[in-house]
Amino acid sequence: MLTQQRKQYLLDLLQREGQLVAKAVSDTLGLSEDTIRRDLRELAKEGLLERVHGGALPLLSRSPALVPFAAREQISPQAKPAIGRAAGAMIQTGQVVFLDGGTTAVQLARQLPRELHATIVTHSPSIAVELVNHPSIEVLMLGGRLYKHSIVGVGAATVEAVGRIRADLYFMGVASLHPQAGITTGDYEEACVKRAMSEASSRTVVLASPEKFNTASPFQIAPLSQVNDIIVHRDVEDALVAPYRDMGIAVTLA
Repeated sequence: MLTQQRKQYLLDLLQREGQLVAKAVSDTLGLSEDTIRRDLRELAKEGLLERVHGGALPLLSRSPALVPFAAREQISPQAKPAIGRAAGAMIQTGQVVFLDGGTTAVQLARQLPRELHATIVTHSPSIAVELVNHPSIEVLMLGGRLYKHSIVGVGAATVEAVGRIRADLYFMGVASLHPQAGITTGDYEEACVKRAMSEASSRTVVLASPEKFNTASPFQIAPLSQVNDIIVHRDVEDALVAPYRDMGIAVTLA
């Protein structure tokens, strides 16, 4: 099969199936996964599909969460505080909690009751500052290189520090959420830190404002099987959250 014929086969298959898994296609065609992945990368560069971890999807909207931090604060201004309140209500006295960076996580920090006794571990200076006036919350800051887009620490030092902690909860911010693409974000190192926090936590809770649904970003954080809960705004259409309920993920409407 010639390269162009192979690419057309991939596009036709994607249109029929709604997704492509590189390994399955390579087995069907008797070709190496590297060959299929190369074809998918080239098709993605041509704007014909969305390249995701392990395969490809039809073109998806890029998440508005990939814009700078200050601009993201103006997105979903009603939904994010409500999501933050619902998330804060999950924290119990004495728990150790990973709290991600991002504008929804900042709203969570603002909603926490002043009398709460807990330990918040974060790689976000913005979160730490929000918690300065909470006298009963112990704040542990993780170091690393400052990723200015999200105002969080990233890199090997951050991941190593996360690995020394066992948390009860992790409130994860995501750039994108999709039933096939999973939970994704726009920076590779940030994805690594988020994944480490999830693996070091007993329970992972995704904070998903409305604009995150049915979008995809370049780097997968973790499979959806690693997510226990998703908190969404009550105005999100049921059809958008139904696939996650079908996967056994608890969905909280805030």
